[in-house]
Amino acid sequence: MTIPYFDAAAVHAALPYDRAIRAIEEAVREQVDPELDGPRLFADAPGGEFLLMPAQGARFSGLKALTIAPENPARGLEKIQGVYVLYSSDTLAPVAVMEGSSLTAIRTPAVALSAVRLLAQAAAPGDELPAAPRVLVFGAGIQGHGCVLASRAAFPTAEFSVVGRSPERVETLRARLADEGIDVASPVDVDAAVAEADIIICATTAGAPLFDGSLVKDTAIVAAIGTHGRELREVDDALVSRADIVVEGRASAERENGNLATSFGPDDWRDHPPANLRELVRGEVTRRQGRPAFYTGVGMSWEDLVCATVVFAEGAPAQ
Repeated sequence: MTIPYFDAAAVHAALPYDRAIRAIEEAVREQVDPELDGPRLFADAPGGEFLLMPAQGARFSGLKALTIAPENPARGLEKIQGVYVLYSSDTLAPVAVMEGSSLTAIRTPAVALSAVRLLAQAAAPGDELPAAPRVLVFGAGIQGHGCVLASRAAFPTAEFSVVGRSPERVETLRARLADEGIDVASPVDVDAAVAEADIIICATTAGAPLFDGSLVKDTAIVAAIGTHGRELREVDDALVSRADIVVEGRASAERENGNLATSFGPDDWRDHPPANLRELVRGEVTRRQGRPAFYTGVGMSWEDLVCATVVFAEGAPAQ
């Protein structure tokens, strides 16, 4: 039996960001409970880590096998690489193989912008986003690029700014986005950009907060999706303490999300846990007046399975 292979180009062709956002929301609304998703599996690899992400579904199941190589970007290579194997849940036979990093590059921004879009819809009266929201993206890598594209899919009239540690990478990203028809600014005063932003998306590998959370305006929406591990974070407790919070899944957030590690202890997770993505999709989240909203995620296996299923069903494999 020949197993079809979907390369990066085939994955991107089959899964534009608006389709990925719709698939994520439909799955969570109708089928997926994020709290039932299994934990990710990490193991040492030479100069980095292996990451295995299995997921089960009624029709298909899947396994994403990735490597994480922190030194690769300095060598002009991608930090995360790997493959996704889609299986029949009936026979457990593989039915497709896909390039894995492209799947990650789509599903992570798609999940984040689904959450941001739904949080915008749940805004309290008077706290709605403006017609042309100002989107500030931290991160000039693959995820930063994807977050701009997913933001444009969710908010077609948005205005964009990008902040990154490397001015050269920021300029490269701006040029790439310009070729795709998106004008992106590079603010000189980052604090002012944070204070003016309507949507802030953090898609970095930072280990410490990227900005002062007290600067975020009361009507803004912040999404932090770039890091995993309780020792790493992209936002500070000043933001967490004043925001309405939504996570992908409570179990995964308690286990891996450093953005919440110092604000949420075991008693908080048991007695006053944040809402999860399923509750947000189902319209069960109420935002408070004059409070920013904060979504944070670490990446979950069910998201890859949902997106891989769309690619297999609607895409064309590489020739």
